[in-house]
Amino acid sequence: MLPAERRLRRSDEFQLVIRKGVRSGRTNIVVHMARAAGEMPARAGLVVSKSVGNAVERNLVKRRIRNILRPLLAASPPGRIVVVRALPGCARVSFEELAGQVESAFEQSCRRLVSRETKAGSVVEPC
Repeated sequence: MLPAERRLRRSDEFQLVIRKGVRSGRTNIVVHMARAAGEMPARAGLVVSKSVGNAVERNLVKRRIRNILRPLLAASPPGRIVVVRALPGCARVSFEELAGQVESAFEQSCRRLVSRETKAGSVVEPC
């Protein structure tokens, strides 16, 4: 479980990240990332729909992704908001493969966000 200060809960936060942020996709996941106003710690939310599988499979996917995200969020600069969307087939890959996909997409999203903000003239912390 992610600590309470590291979780997204409100739908408007999810919508902000998905609509205004950058995204990077892999075979089984999509990572959306945006920067929030203020200096809150990096936070994350998960979207795991019924297309991923039954309740047992969805909960397994959520536990795995949370475990993968914990060190990534701890190393991220404050103000980052991340949404990880699991795609169908996510429940059938190994933990190592899922970790590689999440980490790779997370890093690419972070680079894209820094690049976008640098072009806009903002001073940002690299990931």
